[in-house]
Amino acid sequence: MMNKYFIAGIALALSFTACKENTGESVIEIVKITPKIVKPLMKYGFDLNEYEIIADTVKNGATFNDLIVHHIVKGQSAYQTANRLNEIYDLRRIQAGKPFKILKRKDSLHTPEAFIYELSKMDYVVVKFNDTIAAYIDKHPISFKRKTASGTIKSTLSEAMQDEGLGISAIYELSDIYRWSIDFFKLQKGDRFKMIYKERYINDSIYAGIESIEAAVFETDQTPFYAFDYTTDTVTQMSDYYDEKGKTLRSFFLKAPVNYSRISSRFTKRRFHPVQKRWKAHKGTDYAAGYGTPIVATANGTVTKSSYTGGNGNYVKIKHSSTYSTQYLHMTKRKVKVGQRVKQGQIIGTVGSTGLATGPHVCYRFWVNGRQVDPYKQNLPSAEPLPQAKMEEYLQFVAPLKVEIDQLPFKESNPIL
Repeated sequence: MMNKYFIAGIALALSFTACKENTGESVIEIVKITPKIVKPLMKYGFDLNEYEIIADTVKNGATFNDLIVHHIVKGQSAYQTANRLNEIYDLRRIQAGKPFKILKRKDSLHTPEAFIYELSKMDYVVVKFNDTIAAYIDKHPISFKRKTASGTIKSTLSEAMQDEGLGISAIYELSDIYRWSIDFFKLQKGDRFKMIYKERYINDSIYAGIESIEAAVFETDQTPFYAFDYTTDTVTQMSDYYDEKGKTLRSFFLKAPVNYSRISSRFTKRRFHPVQKRWKAHKGTDYAAGYGTPIVATANGTVTKSSYTGGNGNYVKIKHSSTYSTQYLHMTKRKVKVGQRVKQGQIIGTVGSTGLATGPHVCYRFWVNGRQVDPYKQNLPSAEPLPQAKMEEYLQFVAPLKVEIDQLPFKESNPIL
């Protein structure tokens, strides 16, 4: 039997006989039909043009058997298929509302060839119904688009970035880069930013957030702060942000362990306790934030305590060096264990009001050489600088990026009419 692509693509030659006017001579005319080329539609590793596709979503209470039992044919076993899939993915985790597809051959029996379940925008599970049932987890192909953006602040950074069509992931990325060097609670109207960044796309069409910001400059109080993403270790692919002179933008400690709405109570030797109703020292800084707000480690370190007491509620303590330790109180949930290594910015719990607390906040405590101190009054160290041996290479790397971002104009805010 001819392959269907051959049939679709063959050039047909039609011949017929006609009489040439006034002469009676026969004329043979050849007419060529342009080939119809069927372009493969590749997805999940299959050419979808070759299959009948059953597309649906998981209904409430549905099991894996419910999804496929009405589609399999003689010789195909739902039980064996479920067992093979369960080896790589717990079938109890199949969720209502998630999309799935069944690919059927275009034969007389409409024989199922594959079951596909979408785990996320990025990942999916495939079960192949062949002589030997095979199951595996795979990813959609990811592509990247390089873009530029700029904006001027009229009220908040997030509003300015949203005005430029930038999503929440871009807002987080930019604010994360500058969280050590810029106080975002003190931005002024007219402060501005510009950046060169890469966006992720699934199958070249579905937006999947920011991949990275290659270069940025944030101008506040007429002072520019440059940031360039540079890979310091090509083996581990570790990278960090440095300014135009190779100085790290990070500090050894974050300014705060949470995105807070306000500082509700500062470190003091005398404060009237709202629960105990007496005057006592408050050896911490309280950051008010909503229930469930992520709490992060302010520096790299090792968890020494992850526990609960009547006063502290759920709390975590981290040792960062022989000199520094920090503690985080009143969590709803703790997300790290004793002995676990944590990185700066890693989520260690969520904001709550457990223990002696009247509302949702995190009480952040800071130790220097075993003594509790006010972190805002300490001369804290900077993060590890760029190795001197890398400096020349770094300056050569950022030179063209700096020229490119300097030539990118700031987009001014629209004037009020």
